[in-house]
Amino acid sequence: MHSFPGIVAVGHINEAIDEGNPLKTLDTLLLPTAKIKNVDPDYAQHYQDVLYHAKSQKLMDSESVSKVLWLDEIQHAVNEANMDKDKTKQWVTLVIDVNQCLDKEKPSDILSVLKSSMSNTNDVIPECADKYYDALAKAKENKSESVSTEGSWLKFSLQDKYEYYYNIDSKESSWVTPEPYLPKESWLTKKEIEAFWKGCKQRKAYLNRRQMLINNVDSIVKIQSWFRMVVARRNYLARLQYFRDHKNEIVKIQSLLRANKARDDYKTLVGSENPPLTVIRKFVHLLDQSNLDFQEELEVARLREEVVTKIRANQQLEKDLNLMDIKIGLLVKNRITLEDVISHRTKLNKKKGGEMQILNNTDNQGIKSLSKERRKTLETYQQLFYLLQTNPSYLAKLIFQMPQNKSTKFMDTVIFTLYNYASNQREEYLLLKLFKTALEEEIKSKVDQVQDIVTGNPTVIKMVVSFNRGARGQNTLRQLLAPVVKEILDDKSLAINTSPVEVYKAWVNQLETQTGEASKLPYDVTTEQALTYPEVKNKLEASIENLRRVTDKVLNSIISSLDLLPYGLRYIAKVLKNSIHEKFPDATEDELLKIVGNLLYYRYMNPAIVAPDGFDIIDMTAGGQINPDQRRNLGSVAKVLQHAASNKLFEGENEHLSSMNNYLSETYQEFRKYFKEACNVPEPEEKFNMDKYTDVVTVSKPVIYISIEEIISTHSLLLEHQEAIATDKQDLLNELLESLGEVPSVESFLGEGAVDPNDPNKANTLNQLSKIEISLYLTSKYDLGDGEAIDGQSLMIKTKKLIIDVIRNQPGNSLPEILETPATTQQETDHARDMVSRAIIDSQAPEEMKHSQSMVEDAQLPLEQKKRKIQRNLRTLEQTGHVSSKNKYQDILNEIAKDIRNQRIHRKLRKAELAKLQQTLKALNEKAAFYEDQINYYDTYIKTCLDNLKRRNSRRSIKLDGKGEPKGAKRSKPVRYTAAKLHEKGVLLGIDDLQTNQFKNVTFDIISTEDVGIFDVRSKFLGVEMEKVQLNIQDLLQMQYEGVAVMKMFDKVKVNVNLLIYLLNKKFYGK
Repeated sequence: MHSFPGIVAVGHINEAIDEGNPLKTLDTLLLPTAKIKNVDPDYAQHYQDVLYHAKSQKLMDSESVSKVLWLDEIQHAVNEANMDKDKTKQWVTLVIDVNQCLDKEKPSDILSVLKSSMSNTNDVIPECADKYYDALAKAKENKSESVSTEGSWLKFSLQDKYEYYYNIDSKESSWVTPEPYLPKESWLTKKEIEAFWKGCKQRKAYLNRRQMLINNVDSIVKIQSWFRMVVARRNYLARLQYFRDHKNEIVKIQSLLRANKARDDYKTLVGSENPPLTVIRKFVHLLDQSNLDFQEELEVARLREEVVTKIRANQQLEKDLNLMDIKIGLLVKNRITLEDVISHRTKLNKKKGGEMQILNNTDNQGIKSLSKERRKTLETYQQLFYLLQTNPSYLAKLIFQMPQNKSTKFMDTVIFTLYNYASNQREEYLLLKLFKTALEEEIKSKVDQVQDIVTGNPTVIKMVVSFNRGARGQNTLRQLLAPVVKEILDDKSLAINTSPVEVYKAWVNQLETQTGEASKLPYDVTTEQALTYPEVKNKLEASIENLRRVTDKVLNSIISSLDLLPYGLRYIAKVLKNSIHEKFPDATEDELLKIVGNLLYYRYMNPAIVAPDGFDIIDMTAGGQINPDQRRNLGSVAKVLQHAASNKLFEGENEHLSSMNNYLSETYQEFRKYFKEACNVPEPEEKFNMDKYTDVVTVSKPVIYISIEEIISTHSLLLEHQEAIATDKQDLLNELLESLGEVPSVESFLGEGAVDPNDPNKANTLNQLSKIEISLYLTSKYDLGDGEAIDGQSLMIKTKKLIIDVIRNQPGNSLPEILETPATTQQETDHARDMVSRAIIDSQAPEEMKHSQSMVEDAQLPLEQKKRKIQRNLRTLEQTGHVSSKNKYQDILNEIAKDIRNQRIHRKLRKAELAKLQQTLKALNEKAAFYEDQINYYDTYIKTCLDNLKRRNSRRSIKLDGKGEPKGAKRSKPVRYTAAKLHEKGVLLGIDDLQTNQFKNVTFDIISTEDVGIFDVRSKFLGVEMEKVQLNIQDLLQMQYEGVAVMKMFDKVKVNVNLLIYLLNKKFYGK
């Protein structure tokens, strides 16, 4: 602890330090109470500087609690200042002695001078005395030459903080710059003197060290090698241990690096305009066909055949069921006899059981199963259908040559069959090309105004919509609309009716049914009159609100599901928009988008919303149906969306819905964006990655499943319109038709022996045989073959296959380098082994997937012979302009790279197609099962009709015998009313030619028959029976639904329908 007087002294000292007055600081240091030792009054300024610096450092120290200097810190600063005094004296002596020695030119004294002035005499090396003197003398001489004015003051810096001045003449010293101040510039300073002798010392030490190393080179090298070995071994073992500790991570990193390298190579293959040969070589193995490829191709072919067969079978079943609907409807209306219906039912059951089973289980006959003499003819048919399939202009022209009723049937059968209902990518691509060609032709030749597409019924548009509604059994509309339509149907409380007249009549019906009294309101009103009633307005507003809410749900479902819209439909919308714009360049964007909307919404979606049960949007049980209220709800939604899609406001007869016009405009803007985006699709070539050469490089040949009847029908149509669709005599179609000759009959098509000439049912047998489907493997008339002329593209394909075989076994940086470098024995051996493996795999391939004989022979050539053949082919291709030697045949390498990319895409698409076909087949089987349920339902219905017929016949026979009703038959008691009573109840409104006061003389007996819902009504006038009519409760309910308030009985009695239903329910059903 410091005493109180000491604390006071500390305070005085710190105040003096802060003031910056050296004399005052000196006085405070000399205070007896401070007890500061060794204070020299001559160094007052230096004490001030050292103390001020110490205090500044303390103030900057954030961890220091006190901000003043205490006595021990002050004493330490004074001691430090005194040490500086000693240092300056030593430095002054050194500078003065050295410079005076140099001035007197006494080299012998330099060593003693330096030693006497150094604190460590060992730093001065005697052997360097002469060098010291020479270096110092030369430096002083150089410095003296530049001096203009000479003073007597020497300046020294301590710790780069304090400066000390000494006058050599007056022996004065100062810690502040003296006035006047003239430095002794010709003299060497302390730093310059020290630099010379220290440098000499370092050089001496360096030379000694160097000489020692030179004298021991061998030993040093050995020591260094030992040391490096130890360090290397230690590092190696440490690294090895590190690898062992992180083995899993290292393997992962290596795999990532390899994958990254492979990915970069593949990006080069895919993205580079000219991928190098070294990259192509790494991926050429992807072109190999494995057993899995063959199995998947066979499975796809099998499923495709099954799908096409199932589609055709379901279509036939659907037609027969529709015909059955019509026959039952006519039966109900007594237009045909029950025997006609039973006859058609027998046919249906036969198709459900026997014939359909035969059709599904028959192994579709190919070309080899027919007679030998018909083989050539069928080969020509294969070439004919290949030409029709791949060249859309023929069928496009044929469609417009036929009458519309015939062209529709032709499209639904032959055309979709020819393209296998687009069951794979290739056939969908070709079918779209047909649609595009036909649509452009139709617009060019038959559309005179923009609106003709909307107001007319274009053939191609009808084809496109029909196909995309689910000809393949995969109903996209179901995915698009099913959830929201089902939600509307399931909402039992939803009631939308936007017709004021219907709302009014329903309101009146409800009043009369609830009260049982005739309403005093008029029955027939106009829209304007109906809207004068608040109840009607309120109900209409509620309906409109519900309509907006439900329409929003349907709209959102459509807008958010653009990706579900079939690509083919979107592409045709794009073609339609572009074709119309090309023909009518002045058409606005809105006009074009309305036409797109007419296709996408009105033709494609609208019917499915109105009748979801007719388009497989919802599942219906056999005999089930949508009730009228549900149908009206859906129709109202469809009507609003139709107006919105065409940007048509509610006007005229729909003026009462004008409150929705703003909503229609907003919805149209949503639709407009949707229609515009729907047209934003790539071309089929890009989408399906196909071009005109795709068939040449695919593994399996295209196949179609077509009946003999359809082959003959197509042949007949082509001959009939040959001049219109193939105007050039040299046209390939004309050549094929000439080879086929006249249209064959079914018997001549099959050949002799196909049908027994003595068969009494020969005509029926031939008719059944004409329905049999055969599989045609389509081929081009000019496919590659031995001895045939080879064009540049075909030669390119052959050469590519040879190059692939060569680069697989012989590496190189460029194709010319590989072709010019002789193959080694090992490379020839490896190549021969690869070719044997390929031959084994090819031998296991199905017949239709095998390579041509010429390609098989090329594959068997040795490596060197293949290279010679490649060189010959490349020279030919260069002459035709397909490749160029200037870029080292990069064009053919680019084609190989494209094949590798396409092969990967093909495999990917094939897997997707397998899944798609399986899904389609499942949906088709479910549809077939539904049709079978319908058949069973109709079967039950007809059996019930038969039972009723038997009961009715037995009752009639009893009555003829005069024995009255059969036992067990119960009938409700007749109900008798006078006309006056019925008039009083409001049921009877009037009787023609009869006054009201005469109503009491007319009576009506209402009798329930054995048929549920059927009533006999007998009328009597003054007890005399006049007439009898029969009432059907279902007919009355239908009239009530349609808003018919008044009906006539006996052609003269007017009755209120609502109150008559009320009366019947009350008297006979207890309602």
